[in-house]
Amino acid sequence: MKRDGHIHSPYCPHGTSDSFKQYIEKAIAHNFTDITFTEHAPLPISFVDPTPEQDSGMNPEFLMAYFEDLQHLQKQYVHDIRIHIGLEVDYIQGFEQETRKFLDTYGHFLDDSILSVHFLQWQNTFECIDFSAENFMKFSKKVGSIEQVYDLYYDTVLQSIKADLGPYKPRRIGHPSLIHKFQLAHKVKIDDSVRIREVLDFMKQEGYELDLNSAGLSKTYCQEPYPPFTFIDYSKSIGLPFVFGSDAHSVTDLHQHYNAIFPR
Repeated sequence: MKRDGHIHSPYCPHGTSDSFKQYIEKAIAHNFTDITFTEHAPLPISFVDPTPEQDSGMNPEFLMAYFEDLQHLQKQYVHDIRIHIGLEVDYIQGFEQETRKFLDTYGHFLDDSILSVHFLQWQNTFECIDFSAENFMKFSKKVGSIEQVYDLYYDTVLQSIKADLGPYKPRRIGHPSLIHKFQLAHKVKIDDSVRIREVLDFMKQEGYELDLNSAGLSKTYCQEPYPPFTFIDYSKSIGLPFVFGSDAHSVTDLHQHYNAIFPR
């Protein structure tokens, strides 16, 4: 099996208009047997997206069309590639009930999904921690330090694993070192190895999978996968199941760095 389990789509409000078929044809050309489209799920209705364009999640009005398009494509390409219908669901502290209600309503459409942390809560506000280096630095000053933001992130990822989101809760944890995205911008050397191992160990203990995400290698201020190579090796050593994900938001980025993660 050659699988890419984290792919976005033309339904991504901050992505590209590249068509499903473009992604699928490229995957077939590169001999992938399985792909999962994991578009950003609509955010909870009562949650205010802190990003400037408020485009972090899919428009809920398009959700059924997304499912129907993929169901049609599953049938069309049934002899060429296995296409899985998924979502990347945000874990947002304090919005667990709304997230569970969403999953209870739509989870039966899903073959495979990801649970990710993009938003961190500090006091009564939220910040999208992977939006920009500038926003990350401003948020760090509010919280107190870069290290405190790192701890807040890992604490939130652990909460996401513990959260009761019902029977359709995603079983794969998205890019669990996403907090590294701007590490070369803030230039503060943080040794978070204990925290990363804590998260990976807890994922293993609770029966979750790792989104082994290559996108960080293309990020100017990251230059490493999520999690870093050392912790990919650690995940293998503890028997933590993982699924490669390119986190592609365009056809160009599809399967990015696959050969770096799995050298021949």
